[in-house]
Amino acid sequence: MKIRIEKLVTGGQGLGVLPDGRKVFVWNALPGELVDVELIREKRSFADGVAVNIIEASSDRVEPKEKTYLSTSPWQMLSEEAEEKHKLSILREQFEREHLDLTVLPQKIVTDLKTYEYRNKVEFGFIEKDDVLHLAVTGRRSHEKVSVEGSMLARPELNRAADEVLGLLRQLAIPLDYLSHLTLRCSQDGSTVGCLTVSAPRFQELPLPPSLQGIQVIFVNGFGRKHQTKVLQTLGDPVLTDTLLGVSLRYSATSFFQVNVPLYEQVLENIKKLVKSKEVVELYAGVGSIGLTVGAKNITLVDIDRFNTVYAKENLRRSAAKGEVVTSSSEKALDYIASDKSLVVDPPRAGLSPQVISRVMDVKPAQIIYLSCDPATLARDLAKLTRLYKIQSVTAYNFFPRTPHIETLVVLERV
Repeated sequence: MKIRIEKLVTGGQGLGVLPDGRKVFVWNALPGELVDVELIREKRSFADGVAVNIIEASSDRVEPKEKTYLSTSPWQMLSEEAEEKHKLSILREQFEREHLDLTVLPQKIVTDLKTYEYRNKVEFGFIEKDDVLHLAVTGRRSHEKVSVEGSMLARPELNRAADEVLGLLRQLAIPLDYLSHLTLRCSQDGSTVGCLTVSAPRFQELPLPPSLQGIQVIFVNGFGRKHQTKVLQTLGDPVLTDTLLGVSLRYSATSFFQVNVPLYEQVLENIKKLVKSKEVVELYAGVGSIGLTVGAKNITLVDIDRFNTVYAKENLRRSAAKGEVVTSSSEKALDYIASDKSLVVDPPRAGLSPQVISRVMDVKPAQIIYLSCDPATLARDLAKLTRLYKIQSVTAYNFFPRTPHIETLVVLERV
């Protein structure tokens, strides 16, 4: 059916209205365009779709570089100038929705102008076509996997390593149903490591591919609380090292660590200038990359993932700071939030939990530094926090060019 697109929304889709009045969220569609839409999911109050034919194109539309761009980087069809405009617009819309102060919003997004080959981490699934194993990602039109030949957003080292691992798996004739996914990561000097997640408790011994410094084969069994992992093989050295603001940090292919390191270092420089206390509590800390680089003397690093906290403890020992690392969910580590310490949070897309917000409102830390990857949950949390806090600054970073994702740094101070 033909749909006129009104605007781009937080998830990256174009918003239109179906003939029956329901909203429809459309991939591959830009504001002002008239498109033919194929519906891929229908609910009582809305639908999701993909534009399969552009009848009237926007002047902001450009030719995407990849055939599979909708699955890998869905804003490749949007000009770089328009990308910044729409990201700022989406951030503003979320602030408006929560009745937040709009005067604090930035007029520009911080970028290093590198729009491709910036990611230091990629993850691929697998698929068979004509009985040949291929790398794959999940398609937009369905949950079926789409064959890819790497990613143009990834650093070249990662695509080379992916090709080598794929060739090795083909050579060894590893069955598809033994394989889950491949995660690859590289440091700033190009050293590359990987993690091959498999669904078989026994797995054929692999040689170390030439382009990899190290790789682990990990068996994963179950989901949720029954989720179990077992390292089946470790080849070479699967640990990377990067230096951020003069601090040496170690991490693995699967650690929580930012994927656009040059821009991330700019974030850390900004936080270092803004943080007021020499005592810092960091929730969702990953390997401790914020707390350990911003000049704090005493640090508490909290993360739920024991693999993250193994590296966080090592990084803390190797740093000049003192403190402790806590392996816990943030909801079970509320006592570490204190009124005399700066609180740093870098939560997942779901944002802060009600328990964390409640604790903050009770204890009232003098300063909160909030790094967010989702403007909708950020605005929701700020609407609660600004009952007691004033927003001092908002900075937007284009960590993920050619995608809808926005990274936003907010500094709040107690009123």
